[in-house]
This record gives sequence, C-alpha cells and structure tokens, in this order.
Amino acid sequence: MNERFVPIPGSERAAAPKARPAGPLDGSTPVHATIMLRRRAEVPRDLITGPDTISQAELAQRYGADQADADRVREVLGRHGVDVNDVDLASRRMKVSGTADQMAAAFGTQLTRVASPDPTHGDLVEHRHREGPLQLPAELDGVVVAVLGLDDRPQARPHVRHARARARQTSYKPSQLAGVYQFPPDTDGSGQTLAIIELDGGFTQEELTEYFRSLGLPKMPKVTAVSVGTARNQPNGDPKGADGEVLLDIEVAGALAPGAEQKVYFAHNTDQGFVNAVSQAVHDTPTPAALSISWGAAEPFWTDQARAVFDEALADAAALGVTVCAAAGDDGSSDGVPDGRPHTDFPASSPHALACGGTRLDADPDSGLVRSEVVWGGDGGGATGGGVSEAFPLPSWQTTAGVPHNGGGPGRGLPDVSGVADPATGYEVLVDGHRTVIGGTSAVAPLWAALTCRLVEALGRPLGMLHPLLYAGATPGHTARGFRDVTVGTNGDFEAHPGWDTCTGLGVPNGTELLASLREMVPR
Repeated sequence: MNERFVPIPGSERAAAPKARPAGPLDGSTPVHATIMLRRRAEVPRDLITGPDTISQAELAQRYGADQADADRVREVLGRHGVDVNDVDLASRRMKVSGTADQMAAAFGTQLTRVASPDPTHGDLVEHRHREGPLQLPAELDGVVVAVLGLDDRPQARPHVRHARARARQTSYKPSQLAGVYQFPPDTDGSGQTLAIIELDGGFTQEELTEYFRSLGLPKMPKVTAVSVGTARNQPNGDPKGADGEVLLDIEVAGALAPGAEQKVYFAHNTDQGFVNAVSQAVHDTPTPAALSISWGAAEPFWTDQARAVFDEALADAAALGVTVCAAAGDDGSSDGVPDGRPHTDFPASSPHALACGGTRLDADPDSGLVRSEVVWGGDGGGATGGGVSEAFPLPSWQTTAGVPHNGGGPGRGLPDVSGVADPATGYEVLVDGHRTVIGGTSAVAPLWAALTCRLVEALGRPLGMLHPLLYAGATPGHTARGFRDVTVGTNGDFEAHPGWDTCTGLGVPNGTELLASLREMVPR
C-alpha cells in the first residue's frame, strides 16, 4: 500500500522511565485505542468562563465532532484492517481496534513490550511501549487530533499519603471539617451529582455503610460504581494501595455532601483510560455539579496530544456547568521530577481545573476553632504541589493575582485553593476493614467537590468554572472574599505570603462567606 503519512502534532512520546525489554510483542495481539476527532468549532471562551451553560445536546451539535469526519476515519483506517467499535460525536471519541501489527502500520509506529515501574507502588508492570511520534494517512491530517492507547504504560499516580504513627499530631473525621471550613448550613448537596475518577482499586457497599453510619450522618450517601471500558470496581484488599485512594475520595465526599449522589468512574491507568473516564463522566446524564480527580502526573510525563485533549474535555465540563476539582500533588514544588527544577502536576495545571493544594491544620475537631493552619511541607513527609505551569499560559482571571514568571514567561499558577492535606493532621477513614488516617491533596479535591455541590444546591444553578468568580478581588498581598489566607510555610522552592501564592493559592474556604460572595456575582 503506497500511501503518504503525516505526523500527528504533539504525539511524540519519550521512553518510559527505567523501562526494560519484556520479551517480544506478538503481532496478532489485539490492541484497542481511542481516536480523538477535531471539533466542529472551538468552544467560545465566554461560554467556558462565563456564568451561562449549555445542554449536552447543544454542546454536541455545536462543538462536538462531525459525522463526516468519523465516516472518513472509518473508511481510511478500514483499508489498514483497523475496525471502528464505537463512535461518540459529543465527546469526539472513536474507539478502534486491530492487531498490534495493523495498529502499528496504520499509525506509523513500532510497538514493543517492556516492563517499567508503576508510579503508584513502584512494582514493575509489563505494557506496550512506543517512542517518538505517531503518523497517520495524509487523508486524515487535521481530522484526527490524538491517538491514545497504543502505548498503555501506567500514566498517573494517586496523590494520597498515609500518616506515620510517630508524626501524627491530630486527625479529623471528614464531617468535622464542614465546621472548620464553615460550609454553608442547611445544605448537604441534595439534588446534585458528584463524579469521582479512579484508576485502580475499589470499594464495597458494606464498608461504606459501616463508615457513614459511624459518622452519624443525617442521610446515607448513595454511591454507584461506573465501569469505563473493561475496567471495574475491584477492591484489592490492600489498605496501603489504591483502595486507600478510592475510599478516601468517597468517604470525604460523602461525609461533607451526604445528600449528593456519587458516581465513581473506574478506568485503566493509562492516558487513554484517564481521558475516557473524564469524558464519560462529563457527558453522562445527569450532568454532575462537580468532578473530583485525585490522580495525576507531572506535566513532562504527558504527551502534548494527551494533555491537549484532556484539557479540551475539561473545557467541555466548564461549558456544561461542571466544576472540576483536581489534586495539585504531594511532592512539593518538584512534583517528583528528579531534575532539580520546579514542576506542576496535570490535570491540576489545566486552566479548566480547580487546582487543590494542601495545608497542615491545627484545629479543635468538635468546635471547629482553628488554632493555626500553614502550608503542608518541609518535614520530609510530602508537601503540597504548586508552582507555575510550563504547558499553559497565564489565564485572564489570574492576571491581577500576582503569579510569578516561571523563567519562560507568564504561566498558569497553581494551586487555586487549598484544604488540610498533611497526613499528620489528616482524615480518619475506613479502608479494607482498617481504621486509619490518610492525607494528601487527594483529600482536598473531594472536599472542594463536596463544597461545590452544597454551593450549587444553595444557588440553584451550576457553577462550572469557578475561577473567574473566586479570583475576583484577589490582588498581590490580598486574597479574595470567601477565603482564609494561609501565609506561613514552604513547599520547597516557594514560600507562602499574604494573598495568592504558589503554595496554597487563594487559601482555604470560608464556605458561608464564599456563598454570600457568589450570591452577589452569579445571576439567578
């Protein structure tokens, strides 16, 4: 077949860190991938950042993929033996499959089999692997914007930290933090859907029932597991493993917004699985009020194409009225990259995500009285992520906040907001039958998602991208209304100071004051 191929922009992939050969890859091995198509038209910025939202049908019709593009992909790839298994024009996804040899030929790459360390637990896992750019038939140039899943290396890690017994100072039932952060009274998230993304692990309904009953909640949260592709809710029985992430997310969200219905989306930990999970959650029915993401990876560990289409899925979320809360990371200003430079974590670094950083909290759990709250970091037990993105430019709503340059020019600063994350002052949870204390910015994402559900309930309308509202009035040295500033501490390369900073963002919430501020800014 004499056919001209062109590269897919942004598809270059580096070798997996510490990868080693794991034997030959059988060319007849089935491979499933996700193709992302171009939009009919770009989503207007005022729709993403403004107070108005559109319906899923409107989003699909105006800004989804075109059927003619999907038909062209089906016809061209069919000549290479690649089958189209599913098409979702609203989220612009096509699921395709073929043998390893067919897929490698169709996308101009070489697939091998290697073993590399899993970023979650460090054990070697075998997976397909590729390096360099992808290509595709010239007839599809510009029609296909990304191809995900040919390389199925583990993509992300959970931002969760377990308390060390000797370091533990105090701990909190998640429900007690509603008092500490003054969540609006007479709200519990009723009528809202809170979506959560998980890339491993699982939960049992029996354990959730036991935990929520122990908190004495006024109502029992409803939690439903949703499978993305072939992934499923599968507890592994290890409280130190991914189950800890899953249970932490669900139990924090349920304790703080027991009236909201939780939908937990389980996907495989690959760039393909992660993007599919977010897309499925955002475009699900009913549209969630908030989406909590506690998994991520430093920006350099993503391909440009994966980061771009993930960000576009978050833009869809904003247009639909979904507030996306993402953990900023637990490895301080380096984000775990061993090159001596500061880095930020994605998807928290997306301008369409509310990046959630972490603090160390000393408060009376019963009264909610705060004695002190400082940046989480500095003792060798982890630190909040935060810094200036190298992938995304400075957004308009941060121009007056005092975001520093990152050396290459102005970039998106994070985190935006914070909450307690230090495991030494962490969350009391139940994981695989064990009562334990867990921290990490993983806990802050569901905390803010729960608060968002309660704000949406009180306001009677979705909020979508909160950033332009939250940053209103924030100037260097002065934080915005609805926040308690955190001005002491460091996450490595950065120091906290009055106003927005690269350690805790705008600060921690005063939910009641934040609701009052939003009532003045959000049209009824």
